[in-house]
Amino acid sequence: MAVPTFLTGAGAPAFGVPARNGAEIIIEAINKGTLPAPYDKSGKGLAGRQIRALIYDESGGGVKQVAEFRNKVQKQGVDLFVGYISSGTCAAITPVAEELKVLTIFPICGTPRIFEEINPNPKYVFRTMGHATADGVAEALYVKANFPDVKGYTGINQNYAWGQDSWRDFDLAMKQLMPSVPVSDKPQWPKIFSGQYGAEISALMLSKEPLVHSSLWGGDLEAFIFQGSARGLFRKKKLLFSVADTSIYRLGKKAPTGVILGARGPYGIFAADVDTPLNKWFRKVYSDRYSVPPVGGSYQAAQGVLAAKYAYDKAAAMNGGKFPTTEQVIAALEGATYQSISTKVHMNRSKGHQAATEHVIGILEWDKEAGEPIMTKVTRFAADCVMPPAGINSTEWLKGGMKGAKCN
Repeated sequence: MAVPTFLTGAGAPAFGVPARNGAEIIIEAINKGTLPAPYDKSGKGLAGRQIRALIYDESGGGVKQVAEFRNKVQKQGVDLFVGYISSGTCAAITPVAEELKVLTIFPICGTPRIFEEINPNPKYVFRTMGHATADGVAEALYVKANFPDVKGYTGINQNYAWGQDSWRDFDLAMKQLMPSVPVSDKPQWPKIFSGQYGAEISALMLSKEPLVHSSLWGGDLEAFIFQGSARGLFRKKKLLFSVADTSIYRLGKKAPTGVILGARGPYGIFAADVDTPLNKWFRKVYSDRYSVPPVGGSYQAAQGVLAAKYAYDKAAAMNGGKFPTTEQVIAALEGATYQSISTKVHMNRSKGHQAATEHVIGILEWDKEAGEPIMTKVTRFAADCVMPPAGINSTEWLKGGMKGAKCN
């Protein structure tokens, strides 16, 4: 099992390394047969075979990663991939995975384009978490419910697939849910991993819109927080961060309180109180080993590995106990519902290759007594509230008024 993740560069400390850590914990437990319920009776390994994990660096861009993918398959005999964080990487890998006919599970990448544009008829590629449309819709619903008098919004998002799609979907959802709220015609578009945001912060400080949407992540997010805090940005504007859960434990008291925050689903800090054997075990093992609680990337990478565990074991059971073929594993995962650490995962979009899960948004505060960050005013959104129905293009769904959304 190849497990690519950011091990160097700006994407590593807050996202890539925690993702590696989460994957390692699950792989180790799978090999030993020590996963808690509901996997406690599933036996060791994937359909009885031990996982040999090849963990390597995702840094370097799409061209480099495509070459790495081919090398792992053609020269090192990798059977499946569970990994990748960046939407740009996933966009580059998707057609190659289909060409080489290698089971590839994306546990994180956010862009809806994977199955809506790049690979509308997937066979070998799966994604085990929701995509950017869920983030945008949940965020807009949260703003409408909690900040109905907001006077306008702008954004700062990285200028590549994830940032572009995140802003597009939030903006389209806001236009449907709060059409009278004005949007800036000058949102900020820094390059990914630029690390310097002086000009962008100046523009945001001068803008008349009080709400700022941002899908910055990893080192970019932390650099922006440090630079924005020093200039008083968080006192002047209300920030909405799609992925900031990955950094709040690292930043501690330096994380800006009062910001609207998401974790791209029910992960990280939003899973702190999930009372199941699997989640309590995962948080304890992770915290004991790394001296910090697991964040969104940790959960999401582990969720992708559990998809492989579920699919291989189910395929073997349907194959008379014999080790399954890749095609049998694919058939077992298509359209499946399986239990992950903090939520159920429904593989019910994009012909059974795209997951849908509940989504969670809240406001970050600091608990002085406990000495740790906490989430307040938390709202949970059902998957069918924030994800377009199966077979419906995300952009068309948003522009059409989000018909078929089931919200309570």
